[in-house]
Amino acid sequence: MTRVLVVTAVDLEARALARHLGLERVAASAWPHFRAGALELVCAGPRAAHLEARAPSAAAVSLVISAGVCGALAPDLVEGDLVVPEVVVCSPAMRHPTAALPGLRRAGTMVTVDAVVGTAELKARLWVETGALACDMESAPILEWAATRGLAGAVVRGVSDTASRGVSPDLAAVVEPDGRVRTARAVRVVLSRPRAISEAMTLRSGTNAALKAVAAALGKVARA
Repeated sequence: MTRVLVVTAVDLEARALARHLGLERVAASAWPHFRAGALELVCAGPRAAHLEARAPSAAAVSLVISAGVCGALAPDLVEGDLVVPEVVVCSPAMRHPTAALPGLRRAGTMVTVDAVVGTAELKARLWVETGALACDMESAPILEWAATRGLAGAVVRGVSDTASRGVSPDLAAVVEPDGRVRTARAVRVVLSRPRAISEAMTLRSGTNAALKAVAAALGKVARA
């Protein structure tokens, strides 16, 4: 069987996709790790920092997919829109082409950034500078990891926040380096900045729509 390794940054993404796709938790794993049929899903943390330690043997995988949410840079993208780029860039000199996926049309460019883009103004600047449709923090290192092992790599991301809205640093900081979301830290953010409540609710709604779209797309890949 051809096995597809799906990599997310945050455990919330991994759990939601596993639920939508009917994947079962790998009991022996100390981190979010799910499997069923052709799909194997792991959470590798922001910037895929734990991918090397958490990925299964590359010999058992033929395709690696960077999956989860992304931030829109193109003004016409809305929450829940699917982004399946042809190319991922992380600098003018670093371009990673993506593999074709059955049932999905690739289009445009995604840019991988080093930190969460916090404002609409920063998103607009990044769009002008790169021409990318959307941004994330993991796809470039995931594609690079796949390429060094001779594996095909692709990206399937859903828009969680539009170009007119960034993700504030305090909300972004509720995610630990290993990908876990710290509830206590989120509560402290809300108590210190009441406006964060509405921001968090809007981001949650966009994230749910994004992950449903990504799960539907991954389902097509698995069935093919």
